[in-house]
This record gives sequence, C-alpha cells and structure tokens, in this order.
Amino acid sequence: MSADDRDGPDPDGAEGLRAAAQPGAGEVTATVIVAAPASRVFAALTAWERQGEWIPFTRVRLVEGDGGEGSLVEAVTTVGPAVLRDEMRVVRMDAPYEVRVVHCGHLLRGPGVLRCTQMDRDRTQVVWHEWFHLPGGSAGRVAWPVLWPGSKLGLSQALKRFARLVERGRLP
Repeated sequence: MSADDRDGPDPDGAEGLRAAAQPGAGEVTATVIVAAPASRVFAALTAWERQGEWIPFTRVRLVEGDGGEGSLVEAVTTVGPAVLRDEMRVVRMDAPYEVRVVHCGHLLRGPGVLRCTQMDRDRTQVVWHEWFHLPGGSAGRVAWPVLWPGSKLGLSQALKRFARLVERGRLP
C-alpha cells in the first residue's frame, strides 16, 4: 500500500480537477460583439451571481471564494422538473481579457474560457468556448451531433442577451 492510498482518495480534489480540466469531445463556441469597453464587459461576465439575468432558467451563486482564481461557482438550470447543476472552479483570471474555468461537477466536466478582445475604444468581442466531457460513453458521442446545435444556439442567444444588458447599462 502506498502512502497515497493510506491518505485516502485525493483529499483536496486536485486529481479530479486535473482530470476535468482535460478537453472533452463535446465542443461549443459562441461569439458576440458588445458596444462597450473590455473592462466593463469583463466585469459583467465575471459578476457571477448576475449571470442568471442573461442565461435562461439559471441561478448562479458563489460557493467558495470572492469570484477570482480558486473560487467555486455553482449554476443551477431548472426547466420544468429537470435540474442541471454545474459546478465550476475559476482556475485563471486575467482581467480584463480572459477567465478560465473547469466544470468539475458530476455531470458537466471540462474546461471553459471566456475571452474579451478590445476591438476599438467602445467595442469588445466576447468568445465563450467550452470543451465538455460527454457522459454516457459511446452513446454520448453519438448523441452529441444532435445536441450540439441546441447548445450552440442557447449559448449564442445568452451572449446576445448579455450584450444588450451591458450596452443598456444594466450590467454589471
């Protein structure tokens, strides 16, 4: 028995986080241009608990930390009787340009990144990119092409709603 075995399985969760941080086969990207400076856009993106204002059916809360690196964020999406819990660890914060998370829950796992690129003084491109581990083995890989368009559409619509709220001064 090794010393690691005696100490129990990964007491701090580091191995689980490293495994979740590897890109999965389910990949989705959405982009929007926001008529606002990158600093304001980034602040709105990382106002975690306000994400429910632009992500439909979703409530977001900070579980640990102050929203910066190391924080644990939980998003719960409820549609009728279906509930999807998404836990994310903030692993990198490079304001006002990029925030990286690792989805580390039971169902949703994989890395994600939100990038803000200042295009000119009052326009910022936002790119939201996720690489999910697909549950269900080969069945999940077969189902992904059917699920992907809905994921892409949902992500794109959420970012458009986000842009409108930032441009109207309602976020952050």
